[in-house]
Amino acid sequence: QVQLVESGGGLVQAGGSLRLSCVASGSIRSIHAMGWWRQAPGKQRELVANSGSSTNYADSVKGRFSISRDNAKNTVYLQMNKLKPEDTAVYYCNALITTSRTPTAWTYWGQGTQVTVSS
Repeated sequence: QVQLVESGGGLVQAGGSLRLSCVASGSIRSIHAMGWWRQAPGKQRELVANSGSSTNYADSVKGRFSISRDNAKNTVYLQMNKLKPEDTAVYYCNALITTSRTPTAWTYWGQGTQVTVSS
């Protein structure tokens, strides 16, 4: 079993910064990729950034957000700078993981953390 736990969300004024963290734990053999998605009320979940064989960002966050990983800690971070009200959403961590119990890689999701940016 694998668990992803996010932290670091909260309320911030426009122009401010937040740093999200997501720790993966459980019977992990290998983490192939980790990323961040977000879902605003009434909207579909969208990719914010991911880090695997390459790093990718949504156009709306390029130059403001930065994803990084600490592989020794099975952790992915999302540094969010110059936040805008439109960044308000629930942010979810996901990871493509092979566990010690199966050779097939599966995508796991965290429970989400709320980010609210006030104008």
